[in-house]
Amino acid sequence: MKKFIGVIFTGSVFFCAAQKKSDPVPFAKTILSENLQKHLYLLAGPDFEGRETATPGQQKAALYIENYFKTLGLSPGNKGSFQLSYPVYLDSSISSEIRINQYGFRLNKDFGLRISNTYTSSFGASEIVFAGYGISDPLRDDYAGLHVAGKIVLVLNGYPPGLLQSEINNKTYNGFAKQDAAMHHGASAILIVEKNFTPKSFDEKGIMYLNYFNPLLRPNSFYISEEIARTIMGSDYDSAKTGNLPPRYYHADILLSVRKNTKFLQSSDVLGYLEGNDLKDQLLVISAHYDHLGKVDSVIYYGADDDGSGTVSLLELAAAFSKAKAAGKGPRRSILFLANSGEEKGLWGSEFYTNHPVYPLENTTADLNIDMIGRKDPGRIQGDSNNYVYVVGDDKLSSALHTISIAMNKKYTGLELDYKFNRPDDPEKIFYRSDHYNFAKHGVPIIFYFDGIHADYHRPTDTPDKINYDLMVKRAQLIFYTAWEMANRNDMLKRDLPSVTGKR
Repeated sequence: MKKFIGVIFTGSVFFCAAQKKSDPVPFAKTILSENLQKHLYLLAGPDFEGRETATPGQQKAALYIENYFKTLGLSPGNKGSFQLSYPVYLDSSISSEIRINQYGFRLNKDFGLRISNTYTSSFGASEIVFAGYGISDPLRDDYAGLHVAGKIVLVLNGYPPGLLQSEINNKTYNGFAKQDAAMHHGASAILIVEKNFTPKSFDEKGIMYLNYFNPLLRPNSFYISEEIARTIMGSDYDSAKTGNLPPRYYHADILLSVRKNTKFLQSSDVLGYLEGNDLKDQLLVISAHYDHLGKVDSVIYYGADDDGSGTVSLLELAAAFSKAKAAGKGPRRSILFLANSGEEKGLWGSEFYTNHPVYPLENTTADLNIDMIGRKDPGRIQGDSNNYVYVVGDDKLSSALHTISIAMNKKYTGLELDYKFNRPDDPEKIFYRSDHYNFAKHGVPIIFYFDGIHADYHRPTDTPDKINYDLMVKRAQLIFYTAWEMANRNDMLKRDLPSVTGKR
């Protein structure tokens, strides 16, 4: 049993005596609206071009964050470097073709494909198999009685008429269900009919992905227009799209061709490290993602709230803790200020860090993750929307974290802590949608701070002029006080609640 020394009990939270002598308030007050605004108008400005992962704009943002960490006197967090790099791959189309009875159809006019989910190939056939909605599971099997091995399958996109919403939400009908069903039945390729085919719904500029070696190779998928479907099926297509046509075979000379190019790119997380005192081998992580969506058709998606607000708050938190250390009141535990990239692509940066941790995850007491804290939720109808923050995940993995969070808010900031998105039945599944999730998957307790969904979310209109800087200051100060307690309490958080698993 560890020796219990110098502890003061207040309410239901324990405070180390060393922390009691160090007042965090003067350092929290250094988090200022004008500082947040100065950083955000730069990072979410035109020079950074929306900070899309593995682009010059993202790399420029990484350098900005690194240089600011240097000015604060933080140490490089990755073995002498401020950046932790990881590989990114970009697929782009060279050419693709569908020819039916010698007539050619054009990519992004008559058909489209998601280039990352295809491989270079050229395949010809004289028979196409119509397989309804392409579903094959215990509830419905559109492949019953069909022999499709080595053949091209044509299916309708969407869901069969009359399905209940609960059935549609079932994983069977989502994601790659149609491609997986075709693959399991041995199909060589799959044509998916889009009733309202629009080229912009596909990957015109290519798509990035994280893992080059994909152990699962699905058949090439072509999203085709109704014109192509009628060329193959004739008048049968009109019956098929109403759900009244059983599976059947069609004869046509068809050629499917795909040629693509893969480029190797690179992205990085930025790691600023503040060494602790007597508990320096233990770590608190404070994280935010600095990437956004970049440019689409030359239009910049600025990402001021998502997640410029979290990024600049991370910078100000780093500055506040650095000032505390310079004043001789540094934290007992070390703090890693972790700016992730790749979040918008699928939580890539945090996935890479937690799969290749620079500091042992078993010695990481918690991750406090900040993603969108600069705006108000227009859909919030209860409480004071000028004085709230959504808190997600503080009651998972560690029973102490929720109590600490409430106590810090009650003592210092007085925000309304809203747990709307923390419910297990949250339809938005917010818990799975930001970088804290990768820490939680590895058993590290987390808190996710969030402001809600607004009309400018993932729009080019998410700009710095729409940020509520005074409210953002108050939210950032709550995170500072919570981090102060986490970094200075006697014990690491006990991981005494069930592990977290789920689907993003």
